[in-house]
Parts: sequence; structure tokens; C-alpha cells
Amino acid sequence: MRIVEAQVLGDLRMRLTFADGLVRELDLDPALRGGILDQVREQELFDQVTVDSLSGTITWPNGVDLDPDVLHGDDEPASGSGPALIREYRLNPTT
Repeated sequence: MRIVEAQVLGDLRMRLTFADGLVRELDLDPALRGGILDQVREQELFDQVTVDSLSGTITWPNGVDLDPDVLHGDDEPASGSGPALIREYRLNPTT
């Protein structure tokens, strides 16, 4: 599922809006451990997150990106821990 918007909430937490209207507030702390992922734990870099329109996921200037299906809650991470869910809701459809 593609991410259409990302908002940093602070303390390695983020609100992600998906193309299907699902909004998930996630604590990415558990998912950002080991190797190059440790760099993203620095708040200055974490705050530079963008949504890549081609891959439909979040990415950082150092090349780190995260699987949008894991962030959506559809798949388990291939290795390591996934993000911790804080809150989840759906946007009301507009007519």
C-alpha cells in the first residue's frame, strides 16, 4: 500500500497516511536499529523524511527507506523489529 503523506510527531514517531485512507501513528524506534538505520535515529536526520512518489514509501537523504507494506501493517519485517503502533484510524471518504 502506498504512503501519500508523512508527518513527524517527534521522538521517532510519525503519522503516515496511506492511499486507502488508513492513517497510522507509529513509533519507529524499534524499527530503526542496526547499521545504517541507526543514523536515522538522530532527530535532525529523522526530521528530513520525505515520501518517495515512485516507491510510495518514506525515505531519508542517507538512502534508508522502509517497506510500505510493513508500515501499513500487512506484512512482518523481513528482519529486525517493526514499528510499534500508537494509533490507527481511517479518514472519512469525501464525496
